[in-house]
Amino acid sequence: MASKVSILPKDIGSLSGGLPSAAPGTLFVLGPSGGMSVAPDADFPLTFGRNEPDVHVCVGMGDECVSRCQGLITYARSRWTLSNTGKRPIRFPGSRLVLKGDQAELATGYTPLFIVSPRQEHLLEIRIASVAPPPAAAVGTDAASHACRHRTSDGDTRDLAPEEKLVLICLAQRYLRNDPQPQPLTWSQVAYELTDLNPTDPWSPKRAAHVVAKVRRRLSSEAAITGLLGDDVPSPVGNALNHNLIADLLLTTTITKADLRLLGE
Repeated sequence: MASKVSILPKDIGSLSGGLPSAAPGTLFVLGPSGGMSVAPDADFPLTFGRNEPDVHVCVGMGDECVSRCQGLITYARSRWTLSNTGKRPIRFPGSRLVLKGDQAELATGYTPLFIVSPRQEHLLEIRIASVAPPPAAAVGTDAASHACRHRTSDGDTRDLAPEEKLVLICLAQRYLRNDPQPQPLTWSQVAYELTDLNPTDPWSPKRAAHVVAKVRRRLSSEAAITGLLGDDVPSPVGNALNHNLIADLLLTTTITKADLRLLGE
């Protein structure tokens, strides 16, 4: 059993960027505090939820709206199946929801799941190995650089100019750092951090907001993404527009934890 079930450390990086060597069908599950890998023949039902001592992978810690044991992943008939055993819905990329008591088959490859809570959504990364990744994708001290070279996604990544990506990584850094209650940075915070990165190119809050607004308008028009414009969201709008944008960029793996290197990390 020990060789078929392994612990994934917290600092492994996003599963969107690559995997350690693994047999086809191996399940990888990653939350903010780490995760696990399970071979398909391990006969090991994997649980996840907010109560760390009682589940294999913790997600939603500190959010009492997330169930102590929110879900279960099992292997049978040559497939991995997700079961929602908790109160909150589990969202697949897009709008598909798995409600309490329902099940859904997990596809080979990378699937970001979101535990839907009233105040936020908690990311749980899933990846099922298909074929052995190239040696360069092995997880280790250079995982961030490998992730950039070997990023895969079930959906199309969004095209971003270098300046746009830098601003969005700064705006979304709390999400990328697995903050338990992530929110976009304020425009003043974004401007301060970007100016601190390169004092010869000072940023103002208005300049940062203009860059992001341009991306939202473009993706709303070209990619038909809803929830990015003021008319799409009922008042009060608050951070909803930027949150919806960040959620799309995470779902499509346009931005990943590895991109925090752009902020000098």
